[in-house]
Amino acid sequence: MYVSVTGLKTNNLYASVKFWLLTIPAFRAAQKADGILLCENNSRNGYQHTLTVWETKAHMLSYVRSPKHMKAMKAFPSIAIGRLLSYESDAIPSWDEALLKWEQEARDG
Repeated sequence: MYVSVTGLKTNNLYASVKFWLLTIPAFRAAQKADGILLCENNSRNGYQHTLTVWETKAHMLSYVRSPKHMKAMKAFPSIAIGRLLSYESDAIPSWDEALLKWEQEARDG
């Protein structure tokens, strides 16, 4: 399995509105993407997090290149700061496990 944990914090109120307008369609597309095993979001410490688990890295990369995700990613630098962590796993992590690993190992997005 391939796990992806993201955390984004918007820059201001306008950026928050734009973030949600882009994120909702991208999140719905992820929920329907080929190879998705888990697709959830969570808010913690001012960050909006996603936790996705994919059958393979190739499935995750296919989604990353999808139009709705690409549209959201192009807007990201102007609306938020964030960090990303992706890794291979034999099990689906809990939110606590995923966020602890994200805090320790994530790279700037």
